[in-house]
Amino acid sequence: MFTLDQARSFVAVAEELHFGRAAERLNMTQPPLSRQIQKLERTVGVELLERDNRRVSLTAAGQAFLQDARRLVVAAERAPDNARRIAAGQLGELRIGFTAASGFSLLGPLLGEISTQMPRVHLELAEMVTSEQVEALLNGDIDLGLARPPFDENLFESDLLFSEGLYAAVPSDHRLAKEQREISYEDLRHEPLIMHSPTKARYFYDLVVRRIDIEHENVRHTVSQILTMIALVSAGRGIAFVPESAKLLGVNGVTYLRLSEIPDDPVQLHAIWSKTSRNPALERLVSIVRHTLHSE
Repeated sequence: MFTLDQARSFVAVAEELHFGRAAERLNMTQPPLSRQIQKLERTVGVELLERDNRRVSLTAAGQAFLQDARRLVVAAERAPDNARRIAAGQLGELRIGFTAASGFSLLGPLLGEISTQMPRVHLELAEMVTSEQVEALLNGDIDLGLARPPFDENLFESDLLFSEGLYAAVPSDHRLAKEQREISYEDLRHEPLIMHSPTKARYFYDLVVRRIDIEHENVRHTVSQILTMIALVSAGRGIAFVPESAKLLGVNGVTYLRLSEIPDDPVQLHAIWSKTSRNPALERLVSIVRHTLHSE
């Protein structure tokens, strides 16, 4: 196997096409440089250079070998710096899981900030419900999740990113939308409802049924995604309970009304990550997430 010094010597000679200039460039004398090239050619098993007393030129094999030798030399020169950058969290790979609803307002500014501050870190995104994120974090398939509670605080570090209101989304031609006021549970007593799936959208399902006395015979559709709910509301299929950020979807034909019995902001989003993560870039990512989303 040839050495890195031999590859570096060959690149210098191939680019200078002159042993004297290549030796000067490498801060060495010409005889040991010639021996390096001879050893390299014996190892490779073919002539890489044609030389006589007047000129040096590359053989066809030498031209092909030069491309690989350059890549090898460049990679070797970058390796120590890359190792230091990876240890500092400036290089590597990060995988983020997010719920569909969190993507409405968060991903744009967050990804922009990550690209600015960590431009050489490869980023992968995966849309997952919270239960899938928890499993992926435990398996090491993602590094950080943007998820809803609850989750095991013994296994995960977390940071509450923000809380928002729970609104009723109603068709814009509905009588409640035209009254332009906060509405009460009694206003919804006989209205057709679009509900969250108790399995695939467990967080929102539990949040709604704990706070609102749902008449289950009024439930017309059960779905798992906020966007689907809003589309059904726009089509006049019923009323849905959605986070305030659903307004950002910009779907026509939908009006969002605050519920008078829910004055607080009960819908929470957390950043969660495994306490045992060994990804050096994660600490930097958490810092960016906190700064970006807490300042929103």
